[in-house]
Amino acid sequence: MAEIKHPLAPSVFRGAKGRCPACGSGKLFWKYLKVEARCESCDEDLARYPADDGPAYLTILLVGHLVVAPLLFFPIVWEASPYATLPAILIPLALITLWLLSRVKGGWIGLMYALGVTDKDQKLHTADAAD
Repeated sequence: MAEIKHPLAPSVFRGAKGRCPACGSGKLFWKYLKVEARCESCDEDLARYPADDGPAYLTILLVGHLVVAPLLFFPIVWEASPYATLPAILIPLALITLWLLSRVKGGWIGLMYALGVTDKDQKLHTADAAD
């Protein structure tokens, strides 16, 4: 199990706000989901913290359980015409998912920073497993 190297909650919240998990003032992303190579304020190497598929899976899990599952309890979803229901549900659902994804990815990178997990660590474990 990874040992916490930096304060956990501040690192995750800074990342979720799209800020550098180390200092909280530099930008984390230079595009929608593209991580800055280095923090403009503290020069932290942000590109070394792996995000991979974790944020996407976590976003799907959150949206599925917090939005889709409760939505299925409303009778209008089942009784209304699919031509009206599908766009009324899928468009906001897509927007919620896209809005949440960048925040989850930022929080994920903040978590990796707090735990001290880097791409280098993953490559070492993969090489050890192959031996």
